Amino acid sequence: MTQAAVPVSPSIRPAGTVGAQLKTSPAVLAAIDTIVKEAQAKSALITDVRPADPALKVSYDALMARAADVRGRGLLYPYIGSGIGNGALVELSDGSVKWDMICGIGVHYFGHSEPELIRESLLGSMDDTLKHGNLQSNMEAYEFAEVICAEARKSSRLKYAYVSTAGAMANENAVKVCYQKAAPGGTRVIAFKDCFMGRTVTMAQIGDTADYRQGIPLSTLVDYMPFWDAVAAERMGKKRFIDMCVDHLMQYIHRYPGQHACFIFELCQGEGGFNVGDRDYFKALMDVCKAHKIAIWDDEVQTFGRTNQMFAYQHFNLGEYVDVFCAGKLTQACVTMFTEEFNPKPGLLSGTFTGEGVSFRVGKKIIERLRDGNYYGENGMIAQHQAAFRAEMAKLIAKFPAHFTPVESLGGGGDRLVGGVGGMMRFTPFGGKKEKVAAFCKTAFEHGVVLFYCGHGPYHLRMLPPMGVMKLSDWPRVFACLEKAFAAVPA
Repeated sequence: MTQAAVPVSPSIRPAGTVGAQLKTSPAVLAAIDTIVKEAQAKSALITDVRPADPALKVSYDALMARAADVRGRGLLYPYIGSGIGNGALVELSDGSVKWDMICGIGVHYFGHSEPELIRESLLGSMDDTLKHGNLQSNMEAYEFAEVICAEARKSSRLKYAYVSTAGAMANENAVKVCYQKAAPGGTRVIAFKDCFMGRTVTMAQIGDTADYRQGIPLSTLVDYMPFWDAVAAERMGKKRFIDMCVDHLMQYIHRYPGQHACFIFELCQGEGGFNVGDRDYFKALMDVCKAHKIAIWDDEVQTFGRTNQMFAYQHFNLGEYVDVFCAGKLTQACVTMFTEEFNPKPGLLSGTFTGEGVSFRVGKKIIERLRDGNYYGENGMIAQHQAAFRAEMAKLIAKFPAHFTPVESLGGGGDRLVGGVGGMMRFTPFGGKKEKVAAFCKTAFEHGVVLFYCGHGPYHLRMLPPMGVMKLSDWPRVFACLEKAFAAVPA
Protein backbone atom coordinates (compact mmCIF):
# COMPACT_ATOMS: atom_id res chain seq x y z
CA MET A 1 0.00 0.00 0.00
CA THR A 2 1.38 3.40 -0.95
CA GLN A 3 0.33 6.82 0.17
CA ALA A 4 -0.38 9.84 -1.97
CA ALA A 5 2.42 12.36 -2.14
CA VAL A 6 1.95 15.42 0.02
CA PRO A 7 2.27 18.70 -1.89
CA VAL A 8 5.35 20.59 -0.74
CA SER A 9 5.16 24.34 -0.34
CA PRO A 10 8.41 26.13 -1.24
CA SER A 11 8.06 28.12 1.99
CA ILE A 12 5.36 28.75 4.55
CA ARG A 13 7.37 31.51 6.25
CA PRO A 14 5.18 34.58 6.81
CA ALA A 15 5.99 37.11 4.10
CA GLY A 16 5.63 40.07 6.45
CA THR A 17 8.44 39.14 8.84
CA VAL A 18 11.76 40.96 9.02
CA GLY A 19 13.47 37.64 8.29
CA ALA A 20 11.55 37.33 5.01
CA GLN A 21 12.51 40.88 4.14
CA LEU A 22 16.17 39.97 4.60
CA LYS A 23 16.00 36.85 2.45
CA THR A 24 14.18 38.70 -0.36
CA SER A 25 16.13 41.95 -0.11
CA PRO A 26 17.20 43.17 -3.59
CA ALA A 27 20.57 44.18 -2.12
CA VAL A 28 21.11 40.68 -0.68
CA LEU A 29 20.03 38.92 -3.86
CA ALA A 30 22.24 41.16 -5.98
CA ALA A 31 25.22 40.46 -3.71
CA ILE A 32 24.57 36.72 -3.94
CA ASP A 33 24.36 36.94 -7.74
CA THR A 34 27.73 38.72 -7.75
CA ILE A 35 29.35 36.04 -5.58
CA VAL A 36 27.89 33.17 -7.63
CA LYS A 37 29.05 34.74 -10.91
CA GLU A 38 32.56 35.27 -9.53
CA ALA A 39 32.67 31.65 -8.30
CA GLN A 40 31.57 30.48 -11.76
CA ALA A 41 34.26 32.57 -13.43
CA LYS A 42 37.00 31.17 -11.20
CA SER A 43 35.61 27.62 -11.46
CA ALA A 44 35.76 27.85 -15.26
CA LEU A 45 39.55 28.22 -15.03
CA ILE A 46 39.75 24.60 -13.88
CA THR A 47 39.52 22.53 -17.04
CA ASP A 48 41.74 19.46 -16.67
CA VAL A 49 44.02 17.48 -14.40
CA ARG A 50 47.29 19.21 -13.54
CA PRO A 51 50.23 18.46 -11.24
CA ALA A 52 51.03 20.35 -8.07
CA ASP A 53 52.68 23.76 -8.32
CA PRO A 54 56.27 23.41 -7.05
CA ALA A 55 56.06 26.95 -5.65
CA LEU A 56 53.31 25.80 -3.28
CA LYS A 57 55.12 22.73 -1.94
CA VAL A 58 56.48 24.34 1.22
CA SER A 59 53.16 25.92 2.19
CA TYR A 60 51.28 22.69 1.38
CA ASP A 61 53.65 20.57 3.43
CA ALA A 62 53.06 22.99 6.30
CA LEU A 63 49.28 22.52 5.99
CA MET A 64 49.72 18.75 6.02
CA ALA A 65 51.92 18.95 9.11
CA ARG A 66 49.34 21.12 10.92
CA ALA A 67 46.57 18.64 10.05
CA ALA A 68 48.66 15.70 11.30
CA ASP A 69 49.59 17.54 14.49
CA VAL A 70 46.00 18.26 15.47
CA ARG A 71 44.71 14.79 14.45
CA GLY A 72 47.44 12.73 16.05
CA ARG A 73 48.33 11.08 12.72
CA GLY A 74 48.79 12.05 9.10
CA LEU A 75 46.02 12.19 6.53
CA LEU A 76 45.28 9.03 4.55
CA TYR A 77 45.49 11.11 1.38
CA PRO A 78 47.47 14.34 1.10
CA TYR A 79 44.14 16.01 0.28
CA ILE A 80 43.48 19.56 1.47
CA GLY A 81 41.19 21.41 -0.92
CA SER A 82 41.72 24.96 -2.11
CA GLY A 83 37.99 25.67 -1.86
CA ILE A 84 37.04 25.44 -5.53
CA GLY A 85 36.60 22.97 -8.34
CA ASN A 86 34.66 22.51 -11.55
CA GLY A 87 32.15 19.67 -11.58
CA ALA A 88 34.08 16.42 -11.30
CA LEU A 89 37.42 18.24 -11.09
CA VAL A 90 38.74 19.53 -7.78
CA GLU A 91 41.68 21.81 -7.00
CA LEU A 92 43.88 21.13 -3.98
CA SER A 93 45.83 23.73 -2.01
CA ASP A 94 49.06 22.60 -3.69
CA GLY A 95 47.63 23.80 -7.02
CA SER A 96 47.02 20.30 -8.38
CA VAL A 97 43.72 19.35 -10.00
CA LYS A 98 42.27 15.84 -9.84
CA TRP A 99 39.22 13.89 -10.99
CA ASP A 100 37.08 13.43 -7.89
CA MET A 101 35.64 9.93 -8.29
CA ILE A 102 34.83 9.37 -4.60
CA CYS A 103 33.24 12.71 -3.61
CA GLY A 104 33.92 12.43 0.10
CA ILE A 105 32.48 8.85 0.08
CA GLY A 106 29.45 9.90 -1.93
CA VAL A 107 28.67 13.27 -0.36
CA HIS A 108 29.11 15.67 -3.29
CA TYR A 109 26.63 14.37 -5.86
CA PHE A 110 26.75 17.57 -7.90
CA GLY A 111 30.50 17.93 -7.71
CA HIS A 112 32.44 21.05 -6.89
CA SER A 113 31.43 24.72 -7.05
CA GLU A 114 27.92 24.04 -8.38
CA PRO A 115 26.34 27.51 -8.83
CA GLU A 116 22.79 26.70 -7.72
CA LEU A 117 24.03 25.00 -4.57
CA ILE A 118 26.39 27.89 -3.81
CA ARG A 119 23.37 30.18 -4.03
CA GLU A 120 21.40 28.03 -1.57
CA SER A 121 24.42 27.93 0.76
CA LEU A 122 24.71 31.70 0.78
CA LEU A 123 21.02 32.12 1.61
CA GLY A 124 21.30 29.54 4.39
CA SER A 125 24.39 31.21 5.83
CA MET A 126 22.32 34.26 6.77
CA ASP A 127 20.17 32.35 9.28
CA ASP A 128 20.15 33.89 12.74
CA THR A 129 20.62 30.43 14.24
CA LEU A 130 23.59 28.69 12.64
CA LYS A 131 22.69 25.30 14.09
CA HIS A 132 19.08 24.22 14.11
CA GLY A 133 17.78 21.84 16.74
CA ASN A 134 14.70 20.44 18.38
CA LEU A 135 14.05 23.48 20.58
CA GLN A 136 15.19 26.15 18.15
CA SER A 137 14.74 25.73 14.42
CA ASN A 138 13.74 27.71 11.41
CA MET A 139 11.51 26.14 8.78
CA GLU A 140 14.34 24.90 6.53
CA ALA A 141 14.71 21.63 8.45
CA TYR A 142 11.05 20.77 8.01
CA GLU A 143 10.99 21.81 4.36
CA PHE A 144 13.91 19.44 3.70
CA ALA A 145 12.02 16.66 5.48
CA GLU A 146 8.83 17.44 3.54
CA VAL A 147 10.58 16.99 0.20
CA ILE A 148 12.14 13.62 1.00
CA CYS A 149 8.94 12.40 2.67
CA ALA A 150 6.93 13.34 -0.42
CA GLU A 151 9.23 11.18 -2.57
CA ALA A 152 9.26 8.26 -0.14
CA ARG A 153 5.46 8.19 0.15
CA LYS A 154 5.13 7.55 -3.58
CA SER A 155 6.40 3.99 -3.25
CA SER A 156 6.39 2.98 0.42
CA ARG A 157 4.49 3.26 3.70
CA LEU A 158 7.13 5.62 5.11
CA LYS A 159 5.40 8.70 6.49
CA TYR A 160 7.52 10.67 8.98
CA ALA A 161 11.11 11.90 9.12
CA TYR A 162 13.53 12.85 11.88
CA VAL A 163 16.54 14.87 10.74
CA SER A 164 20.03 14.43 12.21
CA THR A 165 23.60 15.48 11.58
CA ALA A 166 25.27 12.26 10.42
CA GLY A 167 24.55 8.89 8.85
CA ALA A 168 25.67 7.04 11.95
CA MET A 169 23.27 9.14 14.05
CA ALA A 170 20.46 8.41 11.59
CA ASN A 171 21.19 4.71 12.11
CA GLU A 172 21.35 5.14 15.89
CA ASN A 173 17.90 6.71 15.78
CA ALA A 174 16.66 3.87 13.57
CA VAL A 175 17.77 1.14 15.95
CA LYS A 176 16.19 3.01 18.88
CA VAL A 177 12.88 3.14 17.02
CA CYS A 178 13.10 -0.58 16.30
CA TYR A 179 13.94 -1.42 19.91
CA GLN A 180 11.04 0.66 21.23
CA LYS A 181 8.50 -0.97 18.92
CA ALA A 182 9.76 -4.53 19.47
CA ALA A 183 8.03 -6.97 21.78
CA PRO A 184 9.40 -7.05 25.35
CA GLY A 185 12.77 -8.77 25.24
CA GLY A 186 13.35 -7.82 21.61
CA THR A 187 16.97 -6.72 21.94
CA ARG A 188 18.75 -8.68 19.20
CA VAL A 189 19.37 -7.39 15.69
CA ILE A 190 19.97 -9.27 12.45
CA ALA A 191 22.38 -7.91 9.86
CA PHE A 192 24.20 -9.10 6.76
CA LYS A 193 27.76 -10.36 6.70
CA ASP A 194 30.19 -7.55 5.81
CA CYS A 195 27.69 -4.81 6.69
CA PHE A 196 28.72 -1.33 7.81
CA MET A 197 26.47 0.99 9.80
CA GLY A 198 28.80 3.72 11.07
CA ARG A 199 31.30 4.13 13.91
CA THR A 200 29.28 4.93 17.02
CA VAL A 201 29.60 2.41 19.86
CA THR A 202 26.42 0.60 18.82
CA MET A 203 26.89 0.82 15.06
CA ALA A 204 30.51 -0.38 15.30
CA GLN A 205 29.22 -3.48 17.08
CA ILE A 206 26.59 -4.16 14.42
CA GLY A 207 29.01 -3.54 11.56
CA ASP A 208 30.89 -6.66 10.52
CA THR A 209 34.44 -5.26 10.69
CA ALA A 210 36.52 -6.34 13.68
CA ASP A 211 39.04 -3.49 13.29
CA TYR A 212 36.30 -0.89 13.80
CA ARG A 213 35.34 -2.19 17.26
CA GLN A 214 38.72 -2.84 18.85
CA GLY A 215 38.42 -2.23 22.59
CA ILE A 216 34.64 -1.59 22.45
CA PRO A 217 32.56 -3.64 24.93
CA LEU A 218 30.21 -5.91 23.01
CA SER A 219 26.81 -5.09 24.45
CA THR A 220 24.71 -5.35 21.27
CA LEU A 221 23.48 -8.81 20.31
CA VAL A 222 23.88 -9.36 16.57
CA ASP A 223 23.12 -12.35 14.34
CA TYR A 224 24.66 -12.31 10.85
CA MET A 225 23.05 -13.56 7.65
CA PRO A 226 24.77 -14.26 4.33
CA PHE A 227 24.39 -11.51 1.76
CA TRP A 228 23.14 -12.45 -1.69
CA ASP A 229 25.77 -14.46 -3.58
CA ALA A 230 25.09 -14.75 -7.30
CA VAL A 231 27.81 -17.36 -7.86
CA ALA A 232 26.57 -19.64 -5.08
CA ALA A 233 23.00 -19.23 -6.34
CA GLU A 234 24.07 -20.18 -9.85
CA ARG A 235 26.10 -23.13 -8.63
CA MET A 236 23.42 -24.66 -6.39
CA GLY A 237 20.29 -23.21 -7.97
CA LYS A 238 18.64 -19.95 -6.98
CA LYS A 239 15.68 -21.48 -5.16
CA ARG A 240 17.89 -23.83 -3.19
CA PHE A 241 20.21 -20.98 -2.18
CA ILE A 242 17.28 -18.83 -1.03
CA ASP A 243 15.69 -21.73 0.84
CA MET A 244 18.99 -22.44 2.59
CA CYS A 245 19.29 -18.82 3.72
CA VAL A 246 15.65 -18.67 4.84
CA ASP A 247 16.37 -21.78 6.92
CA HIS A 248 19.41 -19.99 8.36
CA LEU A 249 17.19 -17.07 9.37
CA MET A 250 14.61 -19.40 10.88
CA GLN A 251 17.31 -21.01 13.01
CA TYR A 252 18.01 -17.64 14.61
CA ILE A 253 14.32 -17.02 15.18
CA HIS A 254 13.80 -20.41 16.82
CA ARG A 255 16.99 -20.11 18.86
CA TYR A 256 15.99 -16.69 20.20
CA PRO A 257 12.18 -16.64 20.03
CA GLY A 258 10.69 -13.16 20.21
CA GLN A 259 14.09 -11.55 20.81
CA HIS A 260 14.79 -9.89 17.46
CA ALA A 261 13.93 -6.21 17.16
CA CYS A 262 14.92 -5.74 13.52
CA PHE A 263 16.70 -6.99 10.43
CA ILE A 264 18.99 -4.34 8.91
CA PHE A 265 18.95 -4.50 5.12
CA GLU A 266 21.66 -2.93 3.01
CA LEU A 267 20.09 -3.61 -0.37
CA CYS A 268 23.39 -2.65 -2.00
CA GLN A 269 26.31 -2.91 0.37
CA GLY A 270 28.65 0.08 0.49
CA GLU A 271 31.74 -0.46 2.64
CA GLY A 272 31.13 -4.21 2.37
CA GLY A 273 32.14 -4.21 -1.28
CA PHE A 274 29.45 -2.59 -3.47
CA ASN A 275 27.66 -5.92 -3.43
CA VAL A 276 24.29 -5.80 -5.20
CA GLY A 277 21.41 -7.85 -3.86
CA ASP A 278 18.53 -9.72 -5.46
CA ARG A 279 14.81 -8.95 -5.10
CA ASP A 280 13.66 -12.56 -4.71
CA TYR A 281 16.25 -13.13 -2.00
CA PHE A 282 15.34 -10.00 -0.06
CA LYS A 283 11.61 -10.64 -0.42
CA ALA A 284 11.92 -14.16 0.98
CA LEU A 285 13.78 -12.86 4.05
CA MET A 286 11.41 -9.93 4.48
CA ASP A 287 8.38 -12.23 4.34
CA VAL A 288 9.84 -14.20 7.24
CA CYS A 289 10.45 -10.97 9.17
CA LYS A 290 6.88 -9.81 8.65
CA ALA A 291 5.52 -13.16 9.78
CA HIS A 292 7.53 -12.92 13.01
CA LYS A 293 7.03 -9.18 13.70
CA ILE A 294 10.67 -8.29 13.10
CA ALA A 295 11.08 -4.71 11.88
CA ILE A 296 12.62 -4.18 8.44
CA TRP A 297 15.15 -1.37 8.53
CA ASP A 298 16.55 -0.22 5.18
CA ASP A 299 19.93 1.52 5.49
CA GLU A 300 20.52 3.68 2.40
CA VAL A 301 22.99 6.16 3.85
CA GLN A 302 25.46 5.50 1.02
CA THR A 303 23.03 4.01 -1.49
CA PHE A 304 20.28 6.64 -1.62
CA GLY A 305 20.10 8.42 -4.97
CA ARG A 306 22.68 6.21 -6.66
CA THR A 307 20.78 3.17 -7.95
CA ASN A 308 18.58 3.27 -11.05
CA GLN A 309 15.81 4.67 -8.83
CA MET A 310 16.02 7.38 -6.19
CA PHE A 311 15.50 4.82 -3.41
CA ALA A 312 17.17 1.42 -3.49
CA TYR A 313 13.92 -0.13 -2.23
CA GLN A 314 12.32 1.26 -5.42
CA HIS A 315 15.09 -0.32 -7.47
CA PHE A 316 14.12 -3.71 -5.98
CA ASN A 317 10.37 -2.94 -5.73
CA LEU A 318 10.32 -3.61 -1.98
CA GLY A 319 8.92 -0.35 -0.63
CA GLU A 320 5.84 -1.98 0.90
CA TYR A 321 8.05 -3.96 3.30
CA VAL A 322 10.13 -1.11 4.75
CA ASP A 323 9.31 0.00 8.32
CA VAL A 324 12.32 2.20 9.07
CA PHE A 325 14.67 3.88 6.62
CA CYS A 326 17.87 5.96 6.71
CA ALA A 327 19.47 8.22 4.12
CA GLY A 328 22.46 10.52 4.23
CA LYS A 329 25.66 11.56 2.48
CA LEU A 330 24.39 13.18 -0.74
CA THR A 331 21.33 14.55 1.10
CA GLN A 332 23.70 16.76 3.20
CA ALA A 333 21.39 16.53 6.23
CA CYS A 334 20.72 12.94 7.30
CA VAL A 335 17.30 11.49 7.98
CA THR A 336 15.59 8.59 9.73
CA MET A 337 12.14 7.81 8.35
CA PHE A 338 9.43 5.50 9.66
CA THR A 339 5.88 4.37 9.05
CA GLU A 340 2.85 5.31 11.13
CA GLU A 341 3.23 2.09 13.12
CA PHE A 342 6.85 2.91 13.97
CA ASN A 343 6.33 6.53 14.91
CA PRO A 344 8.21 6.63 18.26
CA LYS A 345 6.95 7.91 21.57
CA PRO A 346 7.90 11.46 22.61
CA GLY A 347 11.42 11.80 23.95
CA LEU A 348 13.07 8.92 22.09
CA LEU A 349 14.46 11.06 19.27
CA SER A 350 15.92 14.41 20.20
CA GLY A 351 19.10 16.42 19.93
CA THR A 352 20.61 19.84 20.43
CA PHE A 353 21.60 19.92 16.75
CA THR A 354 19.67 18.61 13.77
CA GLY A 355 21.82 20.51 11.28
CA GLU A 356 22.19 23.95 9.81
CA GLY A 357 20.24 26.00 7.29
CA VAL A 358 22.94 25.57 4.66
CA SER A 359 22.65 21.77 4.76
CA PHE A 360 18.86 21.83 4.76
CA ARG A 361 18.63 24.25 1.85
CA VAL A 362 21.24 22.42 -0.22
CA GLY A 363 19.79 19.00 0.64
CA LYS A 364 16.29 20.10 -0.35
CA LYS A 365 17.55 21.45 -3.66
CA ILE A 366 19.49 18.24 -4.37
CA ILE A 367 16.43 16.04 -3.83
CA GLU A 368 14.32 18.33 -6.01
CA ARG A 369 16.93 18.11 -8.78
CA LEU A 370 17.06 14.33 -8.49
CA ARG A 371 13.27 14.26 -8.65
CA ASP A 372 13.02 16.55 -11.66
CA GLY A 373 16.10 15.49 -13.65
CA ASN A 374 16.62 12.64 -16.09
CA TYR A 375 18.65 10.49 -13.71
CA TYR A 376 16.58 7.37 -13.13
CA GLY A 377 15.14 4.48 -15.11
CA GLU A 378 16.68 2.04 -17.57
CA ASN A 379 17.79 4.86 -19.88
CA GLY A 380 18.44 7.50 -17.23
CA MET A 381 21.78 9.26 -16.84
CA ILE A 382 22.85 7.03 -13.96
CA ALA A 383 22.38 3.89 -16.06
CA GLN A 384 24.24 5.56 -18.93
CA HIS A 385 27.17 6.39 -16.65
CA GLN A 386 27.32 2.82 -15.37
CA ALA A 387 27.46 1.59 -18.98
CA ALA A 388 30.19 4.11 -19.86
CA PHE A 389 32.21 3.05 -16.81
CA ARG A 390 31.95 -0.63 -17.79
CA ALA A 391 32.96 0.10 -21.37
CA GLU A 392 36.10 1.90 -20.20
CA MET A 393 36.84 -0.89 -17.73
CA ALA A 394 36.72 -3.47 -20.52
CA LYS A 395 39.41 -1.50 -22.37
CA LEU A 396 41.51 -1.11 -19.21
CA ILE A 397 41.40 -4.84 -18.40
CA ALA A 398 42.30 -5.71 -22.00
CA LYS A 399 45.30 -3.38 -21.78
CA PHE A 400 46.50 -4.61 -18.37
CA PRO A 401 45.42 -8.28 -18.18
CA ALA A 402 48.15 -9.19 -15.69
CA HIS A 403 46.77 -6.66 -13.21
CA PHE A 404 43.29 -8.21 -13.39
CA THR A 405 43.66 -11.88 -12.62
CA PRO A 406 40.45 -13.79 -11.78
CA VAL A 407 39.39 -13.76 -8.16
CA GLU A 408 37.95 -16.92 -6.67
CA SER A 409 35.10 -15.22 -4.81
CA LEU A 410 33.77 -11.68 -5.01
CA GLY A 411 30.88 -11.51 -2.56
CA GLY A 412 27.67 -10.83 -4.47
CA GLY A 413 29.53 -10.72 -7.78
CA GLY A 414 31.31 -14.00 -8.33
CA ASP A 415 34.48 -13.85 -10.36
CA ARG A 416 33.40 -10.68 -12.15
CA LEU A 417 36.16 -8.09 -12.07
CA VAL A 418 33.71 -5.20 -12.51
CA GLY A 419 30.65 -4.69 -10.33
CA GLY A 420 28.26 -2.35 -8.63
CA VAL A 421 25.05 -0.70 -9.73
CA GLY A 422 24.18 2.75 -11.02
CA GLY A 423 26.46 5.36 -9.50
CA MET A 424 28.17 2.79 -7.25
CA MET A 425 31.07 1.37 -9.27
CA ARG A 426 33.80 -1.08 -8.35
CA PHE A 427 36.63 -3.00 -10.00
CA THR A 428 39.06 -5.57 -8.63
CA PRO A 429 42.73 -5.54 -9.62
CA PHE A 430 45.66 -7.37 -7.98
CA GLY A 431 43.56 -10.41 -7.04
CA GLY A 432 41.69 -8.31 -4.48
CA LYS A 433 44.70 -8.14 -2.15
CA LYS A 434 44.20 -5.34 0.35
CA GLU A 435 47.76 -4.04 0.49
CA LYS A 436 48.02 -3.68 -3.28
CA VAL A 437 44.53 -2.26 -3.70
CA ALA A 438 45.08 0.33 -0.95
CA ALA A 439 48.50 1.26 -2.35
CA PHE A 440 47.00 1.76 -5.79
CA CYS A 441 44.57 4.33 -4.39
CA LYS A 442 47.59 6.52 -3.65
CA THR A 443 49.14 5.81 -7.05
CA ALA A 444 45.90 6.83 -8.76
CA PHE A 445 45.81 9.96 -6.59
CA GLU A 446 49.31 10.89 -7.77
CA HIS A 447 48.14 10.48 -11.38
CA GLY A 448 45.06 12.65 -10.95
CA VAL A 449 42.18 10.41 -9.83
CA VAL A 450 40.69 10.31 -6.33
CA LEU A 451 39.13 6.94 -5.53
CA PHE A 452 38.98 4.56 -2.57
CA TYR A 453 38.63 0.89 -1.71
CA CYS A 454 35.91 -1.29 -0.19
CA GLY A 455 35.23 -4.94 0.58
CA HIS A 456 36.39 -7.58 3.04
CA GLY A 457 38.69 -9.88 1.13
CA PRO A 458 38.69 -9.59 -1.73
CA TYR A 459 39.08 -5.81 -1.70
CA HIS A 460 37.94 -3.61 -4.55
CA LEU A 461 38.57 -0.13 -5.85
CA ARG A 462 35.37 1.91 -5.73
CA MET A 463 34.01 5.03 -7.32
CA LEU A 464 31.14 7.26 -6.26
CA PRO A 465 31.35 9.86 -9.05
CA PRO A 466 29.38 13.13 -9.04
CA MET A 467 26.52 11.77 -11.13
CA GLY A 468 24.65 15.06 -11.03
CA VAL A 469 27.30 16.91 -13.00
CA MET A 470 29.65 14.43 -14.64
CA LYS A 471 29.58 14.20 -18.44
CA LEU A 472 29.73 10.93 -20.37
CA SER A 473 32.65 12.44 -22.28
CA ASP A 474 34.61 12.67 -19.00
CA TRP A 475 35.05 8.90 -18.69
CA PRO A 476 37.82 8.48 -21.31
CA ARG A 477 39.70 11.37 -19.65
CA VAL A 478 39.43 9.73 -16.21
CA PHE A 479 40.59 6.38 -17.57
CA ALA A 480 43.51 7.96 -19.39
CA CYS A 481 44.81 8.93 -15.94
CA LEU A 482 44.10 5.45 -14.58
CA GLU A 483 46.01 3.87 -17.45
CA LYS A 484 49.06 5.90 -16.48
CA ALA A 485 48.63 4.79 -12.87
CA PHE A 486 48.42 1.10 -13.79
CA ALA A 487 51.42 1.45 -16.09
CA ALA A 488 53.39 2.79 -13.10
CA VAL A 489 52.86 -0.28 -10.86
CA PRO A 490 53.72 -3.96 -11.26
CA ALA A 491 50.99 -6.59 -11.48
